[in-house]
Amino acid sequence: MVKFNLVLVNPQIPNNTGAIGRLCVNAGATLHLIKPIAFDIDEKAVRRAGLDYWDKLDLKVWESIDEFFLQNDITDNAYFATTKTDRPYFEADFKENDYIFFGSETAGIPEEILNRYKSQNITIPMTKDGRSLNLAISTGIVLYDAIRQNFN
Repeated sequence: MVKFNLVLVNPQIPNNTGAIGRLCVNAGATLHLIKPIAFDIDEKAVRRAGLDYWDKLDLKVWESIDEFFLQNDITDNAYFATTKTDRPYFEADFKENDYIFFGSETAGIPEEILNRYKSQNITIPMTKDGRSLNLAISTGIVLYDAIRQNFN
């Protein structure tokens, strides 16, 4: 299976992060967590949501968004999920090893980053009645479309 990187910027809900960790194990993706994180990643809720997958997870934890960008060459190899764009995720041309960014459950990806990579902002289409989807569900939707686009 092709490999991707899911990046969670300042995650706040342990159950979401646990479920996303489980998703990453099953999809062969690396999970990047960018601090501050609103919980201890050893917390029971994370382990419970990730079940027995957490020890199989390719996990990288970064002290800050600045450290992440210093250590990773982010160019056209990344997409930034946000409700602040009209470009649907299925119009993105995902390539193996791309980074797919998701913001915290309450604040999203910082505006400064969205503006820096404006042409790489993507969204999941929703009705006008909804504000956003659950973070774990959103990561699954986008990650598996990236895999579908690159599936041999």
